[in-house]
Amino acid sequence: MTARPTSRAFYLRRESVVRTSATLILAVLILVCLGMVMLTSTSAPQGERMAHNPYYFFQRQAVWLAMGLIAAWIGAKVDYRWWIQWAWPILIGVAVLLVLVYVPNVGLNIKGSRRWLRLPFGLTFQPSELAKFAVINFLAFWYGVKRRERSGFVNGVVIPGAIFGSILLLIVFEVDFGATILIGATGGLMMFVAGAPLLVLAPLGVVAAGGLAWMIMQNPERMGRIMAFMNPERYAQDEAFQLMQALNAFAAGGGKGVGLGNSLQKRYYLPEAHTDFIFAIIGEELGIGASLTIVLLFVIILICGLRISGRARDVSGRLVAFGITVLISLQATINIGVVTGCLPTKGLPLPFISFGGTSLMMALFMVGVLLNIASQGGKLRRSR
Repeated sequence: MTARPTSRAFYLRRESVVRTSATLILAVLILVCLGMVMLTSTSAPQGERMAHNPYYFFQRQAVWLAMGLIAAWIGAKVDYRWWIQWAWPILIGVAVLLVLVYVPNVGLNIKGSRRWLRLPFGLTFQPSELAKFAVINFLAFWYGVKRRERSGFVNGVVIPGAIFGSILLLIVFEVDFGATILIGATGGLMMFVAGAPLLVLAPLGVVAAGGLAWMIMQNPERMGRIMAFMNPERYAQDEAFQLMQALNAFAAGGGKGVGLGNSLQKRYYLPEAHTDFIFAIIGEELGIGASLTIVLLFVIILICGLRISGRARDVSGRLVAFGITVLISLQATINIGVVTGCLPTKGLPLPFISFGGTSLMMALFMVGVLLNIASQGGKLRRSR
């Protein structure tokens, strides 16, 4: 008599897990497919100018998409606890890669930033994208293993903060402030959720923000972006040029858009529209409805990720799921905020949509890890 309710409760919970996972997969697939379509449209003029091939960027992204789907499959099949067990080697390996970007003929300097490693066949790899998962994985390991021993001030705040802060220093010296802010904010939220006291985290966050602000003030290009954000009309021909053209793209698209492939901004005005500002071209060609749909899809990913985090089988799983969800959602929020003029310009791609192979591959891998955490959570319910 008592077995039926337990069995029924398990299958109801299992069905909920399946629905959450299916919804997450569907939202991500829609974003990826839309991204490939819009990349084909948006990057054609740039590809024609650079390589005399309008499909140049699409072909490169397709290679990374194939690798990303394999990475997502691996993330979904490998027990997430395996990654947590290897948290230290993964973090150290990422630190080595972040140092290698400074080695001549190994690292690649583009517009004064050293963020990439050279790969065969003209491809590049951005270690800071791998650092996103490495930091999330390490913090989940740190607070999930021997949790009681790591709840004090030194073990709960100072040591983990110093370790993941050292990774942030390597990234910020690449002149990648966007990734530094994103990883730092995600790590800080993970520490807070794991139990680190806000009264301690807040002053440390203020000090870190102050240091980052000082570095920005020493960099004329980044400082110019801040000034352009505060007064875009005054800097419309230089620092705020991309922002003004992005806003013009939204205005031209209106409610229905000018039609797929018919953007004027991508051809004559908005430079490198296929990267950080692709959201503006979506608004121009497909209209406000498509833009709002993208926002809705990221909200769905946020909800699904938080549900998976809440149902994870252990503390480490909850923290990994929480960190991945926050990172993807926050990155999308920052990108959309920049393109719409709500935030100062930052070099962060729109997840699953913008051109950027390493970003796409790692985002898909982390979604795979989320799916594995969801499936493991369902197994725990049954064992109970």
